[in-house]
Amino acid sequence: MKTQARRATTQPVLSGTEAQLYVADIKASCDFFTSKLGFAVDFVYGDPPFYGMVKRDRARLCVHRVCEPVFVGDIRKRENLLSASITVDTAAEIKQLFLEFQSAGATFHQVLKKEPWGARNFIVLDPDGNLILFAGPAD
Repeated sequence: MKTQARRATTQPVLSGTEAQLYVADIKASCDFFTSKLGFAVDFVYGDPPFYGMVKRDRARLCVHRVCEPVFVGDIRKRENLLSASITVDTAAEIKQLFLEFQSAGATFHQVLKKEPWGARNFIVLDPDGNLILFAGPAD
């Protein structure tokens, strides 16, 4: 009787996600993320640029140029429609990040606050109206 070697099957592991932010100007968007939020430009593509990525630690955000508004009016602000969510591991980090962005002059849609579900978070408003949530544990 032959024994067959069992093939080890592994499940695919999702290793990351990259939010797509729709912006009017790639350079202006990259300047905002680098000067206000401490990101670095990973790449910019096209002539003129129409796509790029900014990164900070393991967080990555793609910026995609669009020539017309993607959302009607102020629906994003009224409905709190997030464009991206970025997390940190500790309560100390979320507070430190908020203070860092505050001193850099970032505009907040929501300041740092403790949520009923146990998170502490804040929301940054980018120049194109994208709402970017930064979250961590409350304690």
